[in-house]
Amino acid sequence: MPDNFFGPDKIIEGKRKYLIPCVYHFYKNPPQLVRGEMQYLYDHRGGKYLDFYAGVSVVNAGHCNPDIAEVTCAQIKTLQHTTTIYLTQPIVELAQRIALIAPGNLSKTFFCNSGSEANEGALLLAKLYAGKGKFISLQSSLHGRTYMTMSITGLPLWRTEERLSPDVSFIPSPYCYRCPYGFAYPSCDLACAAALESRLQADGGSETAAFIAEPIAGNGGILVPPPGYFGRIREITKKYGLLFICDEVQTGFGRTGKAFAIEHWNTAPDIMTVAKALANGLPTGAFIATPDIADAYTKPGASTLGGNPVTAATALATLAFHQKHLLANRAAELGGYFMACLYELKEKHPLIGDVRGKGLMIGAELVCENRQPAPAALTDWILEQLKDRGLLIGKTGVGRNVLAFQPPLIITKDNIDEAVTLLDEALHSIPEGLL
Repeated sequence: MPDNFFGPDKIIEGKRKYLIPCVYHFYKNPPQLVRGEMQYLYDHRGGKYLDFYAGVSVVNAGHCNPDIAEVTCAQIKTLQHTTTIYLTQPIVELAQRIALIAPGNLSKTFFCNSGSEANEGALLLAKLYAGKGKFISLQSSLHGRTYMTMSITGLPLWRTEERLSPDVSFIPSPYCYRCPYGFAYPSCDLACAAALESRLQADGGSETAAFIAEPIAGNGGILVPPPGYFGRIREITKKYGLLFICDEVQTGFGRTGKAFAIEHWNTAPDIMTVAKALANGLPTGAFIATPDIADAYTKPGASTLGGNPVTAATALATLAFHQKHLLANRAAELGGYFMACLYELKEKHPLIGDVRGKGLMIGAELVCENRQPAPAALTDWILEQLKDRGLLIGKTGVGRNVLAFQPPLIITKDNIDEAVTLLDEALHSIPEGLL
């Protein structure tokens, strides 16, 4: 082993000593990852892993993509940082490019450093425009790790602090497999969307600035709303005069087979947030709004690192790579193939209760008898087995019982076949005590 590699044990020891303990990691026996190459990662011993999680929907264009890395390196050698109080070209070019691909009339952007910061900024903008201070969110949502984004997060796991903002209320998430109302689509008449109007009526509604939602709840379990859901949501938001903030941090930039996931519902938000895949792994985020809403933010604002020349140039190169290689189309095609393969596995393994998703954002929910959620320990065991076989995937859901597949969009059908084979092997080898 090279002298400059600590090894997993020493890294874990260092984390315990020097990092705040909330910084956790996957796996009982985690590898030390030292190199990435498109859809593959490598550990310090030379072990090779097919990455089907992409850093949670981040490296959509692949790890260390040479086309993108070349632009990043060239920019960092030319002009690395100035902050937004000086004029640079990449930030304007990137904002213009986003305006061309964003849904609806979203055309003005504020750049920051993360999804949490993007959502925080979107909430602030909604307050400035609406002159109101309350929000409605979904129960299975995750919107960030700052105080206010944690306040609008519905998942108990990520609501770290109990003393959060009282200005947020929640409605049930659209979760057809486990409908909170016990209904079935389409006879349900979209009761999950109608819940927004019921909440507004119960709260009076006059002080609500915005409704915020992920078009597909990633950490909530890859929850895909039924057709018509966001159309009904938009009818309600317009009726009651509140904004719709669409959190595309995890779903954006081709992940679901569209440039942005909200396009599957043929509607557009008032404000949209992005991060993760925008610069293919460099820390960046943004919130984008329609001109009338954006222009409500007139007091001085800045982001020291947001939209700096390196991340902006990298994001431009990333979007160019997406366009050249039609990654959204690839995600749609390969996602359909992958879903079909997982449906076949579902027929073989009763443990898989549901397969859902769009494009290459797919979840397989694990269940026991009577559709009871499988224990999180079983999910962990499967992830450990897949890791040992050379496949990395994620876990999600309220009970952490959903296998999450969110690979780089440059994978191949052969990669999918390999992943399905490895998953099949792991499911066949589950010890009786875990079932």
